[in-house]
Amino acid sequence: MIRTKRNKSSRFGFTMIEIMAVLIILGLLSTLVATKVINNVEKGREITTKANLKMYHNAVNNFRMDIGRLPSQEEGLMALIEAPSDTDNYPDGGYMESTKIESDGWKNEFIYEVVPGSSSGFLIRSCGPDGEQDTEDDIISTELN
Repeated sequence: MIRTKRNKSSRFGFTMIEIMAVLIILGLLSTLVATKVINNVEKGREITTKANLKMYHNAVNNFRMDIGRLPSQEEGLMALIEAPSDTDNYPDGGYMESTKIESDGWKNEFIYEVVPGSSSGFLIRSCGPDGEQDTEDDIISTELN
């Protein structure tokens, strides 16, 4: 048997160009995946916020039907889980299943406002992603119905 010697200059492995090409492709793929995930997270926050706004809006309307008035600005949404001192018909357990008022999808508190002269007499606001009131991204309960 005759053995042939291998040329010492031929090596096994990857060249720097091949490694760089793989890294660039992986970077592009991870960017695409990350943007999809971030968009879905934002969409989920918005959907959760809108659902909570509708729930609180309906609970305030139930409060008004049972008690005969809206919660005051000072009582706010807490009147849905803790009976105000001047109420007689307040149901056991309040108007919410939870014992606390949840924050919106961006961890900001909902804002309850009494608005005399409006069709519902009140609104509940989420300040949206920027957390600032009266900006374009605010979500308001009366606009959802």
